[in-house]
Parts: sequence; C-alpha cells; structure tokens
Amino acid sequence: MHLCFINPNSTAGMTGKIAEAARAAARPDTAITALTNADGPPSIQGPADGALAEPGLLHLIERYSEDFDAFVIACFDDTGLAEARRVTQKPVIGIGEAAYRQAVRARLRFSVVTTLSVSVPILEENIEAYGFAPFCAKVRASEVPVLDLEEPGSAARERVAAEIAAALSEDRPNAIVLGCAGMADLAELFSARFGLPVFDGVAAAVAELEALGAAAEAQARA
Repeated sequence: MHLCFINPNSTAGMTGKIAEAARAAARPDTAITALTNADGPPSIQGPADGALAEPGLLHLIERYSEDFDAFVIACFDDTGLAEARRVTQKPVIGIGEAAYRQAVRARLRFSVVTTLSVSVPILEENIEAYGFAPFCAKVRASEVPVLDLEEPGSAARERVAAEIAAALSEDRPNAIVLGCAGMADLAELFSARFGLPVFDGVAAAVAELEALGAAAEAQARA
C-alpha cells in the first residue's frame, strides 16, 4: 500500500515531520510519500489560509491521482477535504477526521488542543459535521503559532503542554487530540507525561487507511 500525505502549506520542514511520523506508525509493507503544496501559505491558521491552500492541494491530488492508493490531507482543519474527494476516486481522509474517529471508536471523551484561537471555529464546525460533538469536551487554543512548533528551543511544546494540563483540570476528558500536524511528534511524549491517550491525526490516518486496505484485500480474496 502506498499512501500520499499532502501538507497543504508550503513549509517543507513540516512536511518532513509529517512523513517521519507517518513512517513510524506504518507497517513495513506500507510506503509513505509526503508532498508539499508549494503554492500554499507558510502555515494554515484559520479559514483564510485554508482558502489560499486549497487550489494547490487539489492540483496535487489531481496530478498524482493514479500514483497512490490513498491520500491524506495533513492539515488538522481538513482543508479542502470534500473538494478533494470529488477530484479523485481514491480514498481521501483528513488528519482531523482520522484523529476524532480514533478517539470515538475507543469510546473516549476528548478535548482538542490546537494552535491559535482563529482555528477553533472551523474545528468545532468539523466535529459537529462529522457527528462527533457528543464525544468532544472542548476545543482549546494553546495560542502557539503553527510555525513556532518548527523552531528548535522555542517554548511552543511547553505551551501546548500547559493547555493540555488546563484541559485535564477543567474539561476532565478521557483523551487529548492534538489539533495540528506540526504536533505529530508530540503524541507519545504527552501520553506518557499526562497518563492518558493522546491522539495524533497523522498516525490515526495511517492506521485507518491500512485497515481499509486490509479489508479490501480480504474481500478480494473471498
């Protein structure tokens, strides 16, 4: 199985982090390719950035539609997800959708910790649209700009950790969902630190698509 992760923003360092997290989560027989939307904004922080990113994202999916078994939109806003599903017959999922679904399947009540407040409304709208609102305690902003997560030695990680601590105290969830692709390398660390499941959408997307692939293979053999 060959999965294509598309980073809708133009920051190549984030694409590398996404690819590394996806490969760490994948089975040995799953190939991962990660593409950067060079025509997108440097980061996606709210709907205006998402609108700027969408044309380049859709172009990449159209261009490479025959080259991969499935596509993952590696932005937690699930930027352009509905439109992407109209330009290819291959499976397309968003990392936000995948992370929420993983928590819901585990029957866990979750809080989302994202980057800036401007991102909160679209995440809340997505959660409602997917039918997951009964499982969501709250969507919270750590007020960490996306690109700060790419800066070595920045305070971004501890600011995200502080927001997780606030969520545990105030929302009392059973799990945390990390609301940004730039946090893909933090799930295991924070799960150990806070003693509860912490879901990252990149790993969740890999697991979901591998399960779909296995089911399709089993059906073909039946």
